[in-house]
Amino acid sequence: MRTLLITLLVVLLIATASVFALPTLLDRTMNSVESPAPYPASEPAKQLHQQLFIADLHDDALLWERDLLKRYDFGHSDLPRMLEGHVGLQVFSTVTKTPRGLNYQRNSGATDNITLLAMAQRWPRKTWDSLLQRALYQAQKLQQASADSQGRLVMIKTRDDLSRFVSAWQQDPQRVAAILATEGLHPIEGKLENIDELYNAGFRITGLTHFFDNEVGGSAHGLEKGGLTPLGRQVIKRLEAKSMLIDLAHASRPLIDDVLGMATRPLLVSHTGVEGTCTGTRNLSDRHLQGIAATGGVIGIGYWETAVCATSVEAIVKAIRYTADKVGVEHVALGSDFNGTVHAPFDVTGLPQLTEGLLKAGFSHTDIAAIMGGNVQRLLLSSLPAD
Repeated sequence: MRTLLITLLVVLLIATASVFALPTLLDRTMNSVESPAPYPASEPAKQLHQQLFIADLHDDALLWERDLLKRYDFGHSDLPRMLEGHVGLQVFSTVTKTPRGLNYQRNSGATDNITLLAMAQRWPRKTWDSLLQRALYQAQKLQQASADSQGRLVMIKTRDDLSRFVSAWQQDPQRVAAILATEGLHPIEGKLENIDELYNAGFRITGLTHFFDNEVGGSAHGLEKGGLTPLGRQVIKRLEAKSMLIDLAHASRPLIDDVLGMATRPLLVSHTGVEGTCTGTRNLSDRHLQGIAATGGVIGIGYWETAVCATSVEAIVKAIRYTADKVGVEHVALGSDFNGTVHAPFDVTGLPQLTEGLLKAGFSHTDIAAIMGGNVQRLLLSSLPAD
């Protein structure tokens, strides 16, 4: 009997260790790169890159149980690698629910992968059955990393915060501004007042949907793919009243139309492709590119195959060129989707290769500065809450 108990205990310990090790294995496997660092670039590209304020509109690093302040040899980014890549501003998104069997065509919201991931990563018990608490926990992770970073990772909540940061960055660029965003608004759990909870936790950019339809509206990957719900219309008004930027990534086409029909402030798409270079369920049509640009917004071009139809710098640049030609350079930005279970051409230290690709494509230094971060900086300085 004693031998049997010891054997069962050993099996249980092995099984438990395997469960806790699984998230890191998934992270290593699913957040991959086409080629490992270091990433060569020409001397002119490297010199120009060091002069740029670089901003990226989408990174899912908070989903994973990694220390943002520590350098890793897997995944796409962390603070040390961001600093090496000369990133000045990073939007960190919070993923709270994804359906099992996730695909780009049609998903129900009846199942969820993140519950098991939260348990395996030993997130607090209250996150296991609350999407709001998952968002708030990831916000706390970012706030704690900022507090522990000795001023190298700076939370931005207002225009004044960002203005002060930019002034400090110009003196010493070894720092990164951090802005919180939601990957869909299902964390409000159908309650308008929970937008205030997110705002108070530091969220300033809000996606409306992710991979399934929710109480706010339709997803590009949902079952119905509809427009704004009655609650969704109230949500848009509340977000605008609080100067929270609305992100149309993953939104269905009717949802984009509905938001464009009632928005009074600039809109953004944090990470996307464009139909002009890559046909896809969530890639933006020319009409939607023009509509978003007309609000004064920006479109973040993604780096992964479904967004740009290849895993290469050339494909990213092709989508940037198309968008710039269609709606103007001032409306184009970067939206990597780093750490969002994508296969990218490089990790964040490879960004000089993108600068070189833009140079080869004939963009001027002024245009490159705008695309690589200037447009996002301008949008945020005019659209974040005043205080």
